[in-house]
Amino acid sequence: MERNELEWRLDPLGSHRAPQATGHDLRVVVFCDEGYASSLAAESLRRLGLHRATDLIGGFQAWKAAGLPVLVPTRSAPHRRAPSRRHLA
Repeated sequence: MERNELEWRLDPLGSHRAPQATGHDLRVVVFCDEGYASSLAAESLRRLGLHRATDLIGGFQAWKAAGLPVLVPTRSAPHRRAPSRRHLA
């Protein structure tokens, strides 16, 4: 989910919420490349009342550096981004 959609897609009281945004107890983990933008995004979600929102410290780069699983896309399969209204962070 794009950063500019988080609040209106994850607000359980919003009219444009994602189907998974069923309550303020929803566990949301946001991440970005290095963890800076995701920290701000998690704080914004907590201000909406999503008290379990958090972020991945260090972002994707820290995940990868720790040797955790990473899927690398193959060249034979072109990357097609799903419409944002259909996927969730």
